[in-house]
Amino acid sequence: MTDFERQKEEQRREVAIAIPLQEVANPHPQEEQLPYPTLAPVAVTCLKPSRRLRNWCLQVAYSPWFVYLTVAMILFRCASLSYYKPGEMKSTMQEIVDALIFIYFIVEMLIKMMVLGVFGYRGSYFSNNWNKLDFIINCGEMLDFILENCGIHFQFCQVLSPLRLISRVPSMLDVVTVLLGIVPMLANVLVVYIFVIQIFAVVGVQLWAGQLRNRCFLGEDIPTKYNVSLNPYYMNKYGEKLPFICSPDGKSGMQRCHDVPPYNINGENCSLAAHHYASAVDELVSTVAGASANACVNWNMYYNVCRPGDHNPYMGTISFDNIGYAWITIFQVVSLEGWAEIMFYVIDAHSWWSVLFFVLVTVMGSFIMMNVCAVVIATQFSDNMKQETAEQSVGAVAIAWLYGKLTGWLQGISRKFNRLHNKVHPHGGSSRIDDPVIFQVWRPFMQKLKRTVNSKLFDRLIMFAVFLNIVTIAIEHHDQPKKLTDMLQISNIVFTIIFVVELVLKLLALAWTYFRDWNNSFDFVIVIISLWEIISNADGRLSVLRAFRLLRFVRLLHFLPYLKRQLLVLKRTMKEASTLCMLLLFVIFIFSVMGMHLFGGKYYYETQHGEVIVERKNFDTLLWAMVTVFQILTQENWNLVMYNAMATTSEWGCIYFVVVIILGKHVLLNILVGIVVQSFQARHFSGMDQDSSRPSCESTSSTPEILIPENPAQTDNDDRNGPSGPNRGLSLSACWPSRFNAINAAPGEDSAPTDTNGDNRCLNLIQKTVSWCKEHEEWSFYVFSPQNRFRICCQRLISHKMFDYMVLVFILLSCITIAVERPEINLKSTERWILNTAGYVFSAVFFVEMLFKVIALGLLFGKESYCRSAWNAVDGFLVILSLVDILISLASTSGKHVLGVLKVLRLLRAMRPLRVIKRAPKLKLAVEALLASVKPIGHIVLICCTFLFFYAILGVQLFKGKFFYCVGQDTRNITNKTECLSANYRWERKVYNFDSLPQALQSLFVMYSKDGWVNIMYDGLDAVGVDEQPVTNYNEWMLVYFITFMIMSFFLLDMFIGVMVETFHQCQQDQKKAALQVLPQEAEVSQDQCEDMHVSESEQIPYYEHYSSTRRSIHTFCTSNFVELFMAAIIFLSVLMMAFQHYDQPPYVEKITDYSYYVFTVILIIEVLLKLVAFGLLRFLQSRWNLLDIAVVLISIISIILQEMDMSDSIPINPSILRVCRVLRLAQVLKAKKIRVLLKTIIKTLSQVGNICLLFAFFFFVYAALGVELFGRLECTEDNVCLGLHRYTNFKHFGMALLTLYQVCTGDNWSGIMADTLRQCRPNDDGCLSYLYWVSPIYFSTFVVMAQFVLVNLVVAAIMQALEDSHENKPTNVCLPLEEEEELERERATLSSGQSVGARCSHSISEGSSD
Repeated sequence: MTDFERQKEEQRREVAIAIPLQEVANPHPQEEQLPYPTLAPVAVTCLKPSRRLRNWCLQVAYSPWFVYLTVAMILFRCASLSYYKPGEMKSTMQEIVDALIFIYFIVEMLIKMMVLGVFGYRGSYFSNNWNKLDFIINCGEMLDFILENCGIHFQFCQVLSPLRLISRVPSMLDVVTVLLGIVPMLANVLVVYIFVIQIFAVVGVQLWAGQLRNRCFLGEDIPTKYNVSLNPYYMNKYGEKLPFICSPDGKSGMQRCHDVPPYNINGENCSLAAHHYASAVDELVSTVAGASANACVNWNMYYNVCRPGDHNPYMGTISFDNIGYAWITIFQVVSLEGWAEIMFYVIDAHSWWSVLFFVLVTVMGSFIMMNVCAVVIATQFSDNMKQETAEQSVGAVAIAWLYGKLTGWLQGISRKFNRLHNKVHPHGGSSRIDDPVIFQVWRPFMQKLKRTVNSKLFDRLIMFAVFLNIVTIAIEHHDQPKKLTDMLQISNIVFTIIFVVELVLKLLALAWTYFRDWNNSFDFVIVIISLWEIISNADGRLSVLRAFRLLRFVRLLHFLPYLKRQLLVLKRTMKEASTLCMLLLFVIFIFSVMGMHLFGGKYYYETQHGEVIVERKNFDTLLWAMVTVFQILTQENWNLVMYNAMATTSEWGCIYFVVVIILGKHVLLNILVGIVVQSFQARHFSGMDQDSSRPSCESTSSTPEILIPENPAQTDNDDRNGPSGPNRGLSLSACWPSRFNAINAAPGEDSAPTDTNGDNRCLNLIQKTVSWCKEHEEWSFYVFSPQNRFRICCQRLISHKMFDYMVLVFILLSCITIAVERPEINLKSTERWILNTAGYVFSAVFFVEMLFKVIALGLLFGKESYCRSAWNAVDGFLVILSLVDILISLASTSGKHVLGVLKVLRLLRAMRPLRVIKRAPKLKLAVEALLASVKPIGHIVLICCTFLFFYAILGVQLFKGKFFYCVGQDTRNITNKTECLSANYRWERKVYNFDSLPQALQSLFVMYSKDGWVNIMYDGLDAVGVDEQPVTNYNEWMLVYFITFMIMSFFLLDMFIGVMVETFHQCQQDQKKAALQVLPQEAEVSQDQCEDMHVSESEQIPYYEHYSSTRRSIHTFCTSNFVELFMAAIIFLSVLMMAFQHYDQPPYVEKITDYSYYVFTVILIIEVLLKLVAFGLLRFLQSRWNLLDIAVVLISIISIILQEMDMSDSIPINPSILRVCRVLRLAQVLKAKKIRVLLKTIIKTLSQVGNICLLFAFFFFVYAALGVELFGRLECTEDNVCLGLHRYTNFKHFGMALLTLYQVCTGDNWSGIMADTLRQCRPNDDGCLSYLYWVSPIYFSTFVVMAQFVLVNLVVAAIMQALEDSHENKPTNVCLPLEEEEELERERATLSSGQSVGARCSHSISEGSSD
């Protein structure tokens, strides 16, 4: 190859980075001699490669600097977009820069067109989709410039211009290419998702159209009659953001107009009627202010007419008035943010039974459909990524290159220094005499120093110093004693000196090789920072850097190999997700700029003092736009941002937020789940799990070890081994060496000599006692022998089935009495007496049950003793606690003793029915997955605790003492605590703060759960100093602390999903292996049956062979695709007609919908009748889809009858919602195979989730009863303003506690509920318990971990396994429509029935084995 050809080949490789080319056979053989034979022979109809212009364009396009310049121009465009200020005109400089960038991209497009050709050839400009995107963006920007010159400021296409960067960055292009590969499956998921939301939205319109407009209006013209200024309807201080929604008379709503609170003046409730208005005014004038109580008119009592108004809640954004608003409302409910508030409005207006609808929407829409979406995206992305070549991310390569350069530079300096040293001290002179002496002393010293530095003792001493340093940092808190502060300062100096000495010793021992280790480099930086801090006497922000010493504690992981493996998975995940994070940042930037153009400068409101306050969540600048978009991705209060956008711009503004959530949250962030699962699988396949760290689903129960060994020979060997041998009786022999050796000696051996005869007598007594106990091990209590009649009777009793049934009955009754418990029951009432008596009876029954079992089985010793079973141990523990509770309650006269809480532990008795798990394999799978995942989940929890601990200490250093604020009527001019107290205001502390390590951990856990983190972030940004009044956005640099914490929390939360998926999959594989060992014989029998079916079926003729010509034609018509497509169109039109219905609709719309419904019902009836004639009654009823058709027809007829009889007011539900059941028929005609796979996945998941729901039920039962006991007396008053507790969110009784816990499980404002339980007890607050301050965080934290992080992720694991099973079992006909089954039957009868039947039989065998 010549130099010219080699140069051309290199240029072709370089241009391949920017211009994707595809080699094809050139139809013109004369062009083979051209320098670029793969390009179009003619570009722009006249330019050949030999032309000077095209040759110049080729050289430019093939230059790598062209790509670099293009990337630089894209970044300039991003910088230009970031300078956009809403409501302001562009400066002249910005216009010039935008024009130059636009001209550059036009020139770039023209150059590429000249090089590649416009179209008509493979590899031409328009054959590449990314070039098409560039062309569209250029045309859009040209349109933007034209419109801007015409006075229309529309820069939407300029916002999309950063999308050009995707095709220029290879790693980002790979991720986007894989993303585009999952679009088809994602579209199928969205179809099913829309299908579900459509059903619930139509039901919402049918049930509650216009009902959220209900307000309490004045019953008479009070303003005119009494010359007062009043609103036409009652409005509280929050206005339409939190309106008072009522229910008219005759309806079942929970809030009426007589529930309107009394009129209030200066904090006093008024009680007078309107006819006392004149006398009340005179009295108030003649009396000193505040002297007469209630001497004012309660005008609110005249708001007594409930009727629809003009506004809906939240400035008109929440309603079910039409299908559009219903869609947005249901989408918000599915996102689990603010759904409880919507439910409360509907309960007030309609009925308490509306709870069932919203619970069903959250379960189906969020826990199932959203998780199905997440699982599909994660698995598809993981599969597509496996097909791609694994490349190291650009960021990792750059960092590794930089670190390599740095270490190489240091080594070069070292070599130069050595050469310079050799030149300064050449051989000869006096050095010849001194060097050997120095060398003889220095070399052994360096060797010893190196051995010391590398020794384990040195490393452990440093780790111990790090541990002590962490302890001294952790005990630091706000308002600490001065002595503690001085001690901490001294300790900081001491530890800094220790670490400096360590650094010097390591540098002397290791020289420049010290910096080859990342840990040493990190230690070096921390020591330098510590020295800088001490020398500069800095406190405050610089002292934060001390907390980075915590990261040195990571070295202890080599003592915890299991935890180290989980961290390796986390490290691998973060490494592989680096490109995804870059893409996510890119998407956030684009949506932020788009939000600035759409909503910038519009998020503001006026206060009662006339000030204009800008909403904290806004799009006014690029920084806050990106923070707001990131907040939307976390789904924290995203609904409030959408409400403001819809209220200030248009109702169509909701589309922006829906797109951000679907693309950002449900697509990009769910890809992170796929990366985590793939990391766990890669860890599993790479052999990292070959030991016992891999979760196993075997029994987790363990038997207690007995100190006295049963085998004398083993004891003899242990004794011979001496003190260094593996002696199991080491503890006893250490106490009594001579006696123990005598006991353990073999019969033929001499025991150790004894000192006195008394010792011999004592020794003989001990020997006799031990031998007697050993002989009577099988005796229960060493009293009842195995042959004892009473014991045999007890054994027969406990082995009888009726015994277990009776115990289960008493357990159920006990659970019922526990559920009936509530705090407000009068101690002297009959109900309290009945509950107490029942508690005594149940405790006695369970105590008798335990006695029978202990007598029958034995207590501790014996092969089947009572305590060897974990379930029996739990039962015994609960029985003992019940007895202790009875004794405490009888001995104590006060009802508020602390030990009274122990009786709640009786609730664990409800776990006894879990014994039936063995009879339900799927429930057993869920429980075993939960138990087997305890160990790996413990590792994840430990990692999360370390992560929280590190950020908590950082937070204490940053924010201790700064989360206080002044509470008063007008605090605009208050700047510190002194001014606040002097104005007779209150100086209070935020509930979630960083004043101490426990408080910081509590606040960070709230942030970690994604609920309430935005408000904590705002408090951190506003913090000024100790005893200083907060100032809005005082320190925006604190965003780094909060945003980095939230980003890390995404990774750690997805680690829970990875652990649950891996454990669930492993448990199912173990069950399949166990089933395969039992099923070979059954498989052989099934195969023989299949062969008999094959023979018999091959001899059969089609069932419709003897039909008459008329019936045959009906059969042909019913099995044709035309009928199903026609019925699909009819059902779709029916649903569309229902979607046209809306509030306050004209009469003709209602008539059209009613008549169309009649027509559609007649068509459905005709279809069912034709199919009955075509297939016959028995064959028709064999298909489940035909049963669905019959149900839809019957429901349609019933709804028509009920509507014509006008019975909508006499039945609890609106009969029109029965029409929605027709939508279910759409599932029958979904032809796409992938959609059928999704439907099958959902059906399998529902069966599995039903079993998981039992775990939820037990879990919720225990916590609900405990919540009633702890928080049942808490009340919301003016002194104790509630942030989360509500008249529908409380723990006053068991049912309300269950609803509250479900709200906590969904993560909707659970931080506000916990904040209400953390309040300080006041003197007259009887409902507040003194120990709630530390019990409440434990209660809610454990519940959130179990509910949100474990059980919900168990649902994700079940969905992922169901999807995998659906892919494995594709040939099943469970979800096939009827006509496809008929087609398969005809193919069997005419072509090759044997193969089809064989395939079906083989699949049934495999399906049976999997089940």
